[in-house]
Amino acid sequence: MSHGMREAPALAPMTLDDLDEVMAIERASFQTPWSRGAFRYELTQNRVARSMVVRVGRQLAGYLCLWEIGHEIHITNLAVDPSFRRRGIARALLGSIMLGARRDGVELVFLEVRPTNVEAVALYEGFGFRVIGRRKGYYFDTGEDALVMEARLGAETAGPTGGNQRPGSAVVSDAPPDRGGRQ
Repeated sequence: MSHGMREAPALAPMTLDDLDEVMAIERASFQTPWSRGAFRYELTQNRVARSMVVRVGRQLAGYLCLWEIGHEIHITNLAVDPSFRRRGIARALLGSIMLGARRDGVELVFLEVRPTNVEAVALYEGFGFRVIGRRKGYYFDTGEDALVMEARLGAETAGPTGGNQRPGSAVVSDAPPDRGGRQ
């Protein structure tokens, strides 16, 4: 089913009431999805975790989870409902987080991504992320490595850059399936 974007995307903190919709997107997006318990832990027990959802009308279109530790953010999960992909949802989520982080004095943002997820890599590069390392065999489901990417926040990384500005460009993402052993 395809959804129009007549209504502007609206961002809000993720709540336990969002979990049914979040889990549907998670299962559709990842070969090794987070469990409901992992999301519940992030929302109720992990003091450094923050999670956001984006809705278009009443439909949950995507979400982003992160850990904020000192002056750093680690993006742990970003996914968009398949029917909303390529419509700027991931860009809106990531852009909102990056803007808020910059405003709050965060200096670095990190994430891991599969090298084969070229759309996600391009999205992240458009926000000033660069590859700083590789974690060998990081994804236990396939044994695939993870690219470690970082963005240093400053005036030069105020928003999407380069070729990633066109409307509707890649809206896919990846996050580490390890999740700190909470699966």
